[in-house]
Amino acid sequence: MFAVHFFENKNLLLSQLLKRVPSVGEDLKIKGRKAKVSSVNSVDEKIFHVQVILESINKSKLVVVDNSKKKKR
Repeated sequence: MFAVHFFENKNLLLSQLLKRVPSVGEDLKIKGRKAKVSSVNSVDEKIFHVQVILESINKSKLVVVDNSKKKKR
């Protein structure tokens, strides 16, 4: 088992105990967001720091709520 810490820039996103350390270029899903592994650093023989790049969220594609069907008061 390996202690794997996932970072975006210098922000800690997630710490997990994993049986397998992710490799560079692997696609992941962290906290419901798509991520890609950019680098893997070994701190100790059981501790790894993984740098990830999260996919940006386009706020323009969010669903607009239709209020025309609500009862007017």
